[in-house]
Amino acid sequence: MIPPNGVALTRKLGELLGVAAGDVLRVEIKEGRRPVRAVQVTALVDELVGVSAYMELGELNHFMEEGPLISGAYLKVDFAALDALYRELRVALERASARETAMRVAVGAICRQLLGQFAVQVGGYVCAIGEVEAHLPDDLSYEERFRLAEASSVRCPDPQATEAIEEAIRQCKIDKDTLGGIIEVAVLGLPPGLGSHVHYDRRLTGLLLAAVGSVQSMKGAEVGPAYANARKRGTQVHDQMELGPEGRIQRRSNRAGGLEGGMTTGEPLVVRAFMKPISTTLTPLASVNLATGADGGTQYERSDFCATPRAVPIIEAVVAFVMANALLEKLGGDSIAEMQPRFALLRRNQLDALQMWDEPWRFGYSTDA
Repeated sequence: MIPPNGVALTRKLGELLGVAAGDVLRVEIKEGRRPVRAVQVTALVDELVGVSAYMELGELNHFMEEGPLISGAYLKVDFAALDALYRELRVALERASARETAMRVAVGAICRQLLGQFAVQVGGYVCAIGEVEAHLPDDLSYEERFRLAEASSVRCPDPQATEAIEEAIRQCKIDKDTLGGIIEVAVLGLPPGLGSHVHYDRRLTGLLLAAVGSVQSMKGAEVGPAYANARKRGTQVHDQMELGPEGRIQRRSNRAGGLEGGMTTGEPLVVRAFMKPISTTLTPLASVNLATGADGGTQYERSDFCATPRAVPIIEAVVAFVMANALLEKLGGDSIAEMQPRFALLRRNQLDALQMWDEPWRFGYSTDA
């Protein structure tokens, strides 16, 4: 059993931190606002269940100034009662936390730098929070939306909606409740033809929806106005084409959201994420104590009343990752210098570059002399 007067680290974590048993660590709890505390390292132990540090429950509660998540919580390392480690929800709760998206945002930042080398821009903003929706005119460019969102306290490009959202969040705090919302991310400057129409696991539609849906609290995702399109007729939905200046094939609208057949069209790629309200509400909800089976209310965990604005860079990051990967698959190469000439040669929806055959299709026509 670990002594109750300190914390035990795994050997690997001890090596990374450069500490040994008996050393004193300064520890700051990142979940919520808490003071920095000093705690003694009492032992280095072998890794057991993927947790990097262990502390006797009573000492941990004193350290955290709070009680256990449920009755019977067990955080000590005891080989005779190892299975008891799985009888506490805290480990699962912390591992499922959205804190892991910090690394995804870091990776996404690198992906955005890569895309930026090819003049591809990724940006996002809040479209709605609760019942408040932003009014975004069709002639408001995406670049301007990004700029306005950066100036908004809730990352919304509509100033009037920003004020209404702020008031909705204030009222939500008074009501001890939470709010969700809708996030829109747009990718500008993409060439046509990224992705694949052949295999399901290479279609950008599926990859983007999976990436967005993998983010905590995201319960829905769409490419373009997909949910609205589902209620309309085909002639009201599908983008019509025309031959524009310099022989360029262009679309009169972008209701497909920049993807057709799992591939980019050359239009702005638009993805929306639908975020549910955070489940840890100050108002208790009916639940069951898993240790005793007794009915009771949920226990409040420190969290936000509305985390939708803070989720915008996360959705930007996961979208940037998917699109950077698609661009790398298309171009290949080991360096930017090698990739840029290939990017310049990509087809840009020019009619002359397509070289299509103008004759009815039939078996074997491609091998005719």
